[in-house]
Amino acid sequence: MGEAIREAGAGGGAGTGAAAGPGVVRGSEAGAHGTETGAPRLVETLRQRYRRELERPDSAARPFELRTDDGARWPIGDGEPAFIVTLRDAAGTKALAAFDELAVAEAFMDGHLDLDGSLLAALKARPVLADPHPFRYLWATYGAPLLRGQAKSDKRWIRSHYDVDPEFFRLWLDRDHRSYSHGFFTADDEALETGMRRKLEFAYDACGIAPGQRVLDVGGGWGSFLELAGARGVHVTSITISEQSERALQAILERHGLTHCRVVREHLLEYRPGERFDAVVNLGVTEHLPDYRRTLAQYERLLEPGRRVYLDAYSGPRHAMPSFISKWVFEGNTSPLNLRRYLAAVERSPFEVVLVKNDRHNYHLTCRKWAENLEAHRDEVVERWGSHLYRRFVLYLWAAANSFETGTLSAHRMVLQLPRPDGARKAATWSWNERHGAAAGGSGP
Repeated sequence: MGEAIREAGAGGGAGTGAAAGPGVVRGSEAGAHGTETGAPRLVETLRQRYRRELERPDSAARPFELRTDDGARWPIGDGEPAFIVTLRDAAGTKALAAFDELAVAEAFMDGHLDLDGSLLAALKARPVLADPHPFRYLWATYGAPLLRGQAKSDKRWIRSHYDVDPEFFRLWLDRDHRSYSHGFFTADDEALETGMRRKLEFAYDACGIAPGQRVLDVGGGWGSFLELAGARGVHVTSITISEQSERALQAILERHGLTHCRVVREHLLEYRPGERFDAVVNLGVTEHLPDYRRTLAQYERLLEPGRRVYLDAYSGPRHAMPSFISKWVFEGNTSPLNLRRYLAAVERSPFEVVLVKNDRHNYHLTCRKWAENLEAHRDEVVERWGSHLYRRFVLYLWAAANSFETGTLSAHRMVLQLPRPDGARKAATWSWNERHGAAAGGSGP
């Protein structure tokens, strides 16, 4: 394997290695094919890139140890290693030598390289890698939606993420609601279930929902809002384009006898129910609706005047999704909510903004708790669905937690109101501040 590293890193430059930290065995001491002054070129190139990264004032990269199956060890960076990367074969070496984050992610998922220690710490080294896949980006972002249409493309793409056995998701989502969007927390150590319940209640109250009203649940997921609101006598219509989600939602209707609710397998932009709703609740689907003008026009068609839309989403630069996400997690042109563009689209629509709140830390906590839950069920997941699915999702969840922690991604919740026909623009015709004043005011959860 040492020879494989030397060959894979043939394009790298020379340089002196970092000093070994406490407890770290140098490659030469472990029987490696190199010494500190003549280390394999891949190691030297990796050390050079790491040094440049550590020179950045905002760098959070941590030292680590690189190992191979033949016992070779190399410290990368000064100090105690925060994690260990082990190259299992030539394919793992080739992926790392490419410094391509998609290739490294795929090598990790396929078992060509392993990581021991904190995956969150390892992800702090992501700036050392690149994402050189412009054609994949252009096709997914513009080509496929243009040729096939957004709705048709979404129906094809949805299978890559959601058409997995729902039991897999239930192992790591919150036990009470199975909510697959971020929770609202008052403390970092608060239970996932508590944060999810608070978010669902917030959306319910923000829209002024009452028993007997008609509510559109956009992207019903695994039934969190359908179950909560349906049990209160609300006439919920959950729409989804996922076959697995549709089955899970139908099971909830049957299990709880929610005959006043229904599930429709339809894309939001194509949905024509022939009736208006008293509220629209969109929990984490805005990222999959990048055409803001069409989405808001559809909300206007579906909503009773004077009523509200609640939505939340992760946010950031438009279409700024890494290749790993667009290929292996959310295939297609999924895009963070671009707050500036979305608010500009709202301004050109009849809607009025009632509330916008930053939820970046809430989303970080959610992804962290999901990832910890998944890791706790690692053996069961691997036994039932295989190592690839486990590694794909654990990498995705920790990568998301890292993005929220570093500020690469943010998150926002938003409440919109459609004015009444009399033209009144005043949104605060009623308020939910008595129950959620702190949250609405910006200092609460």
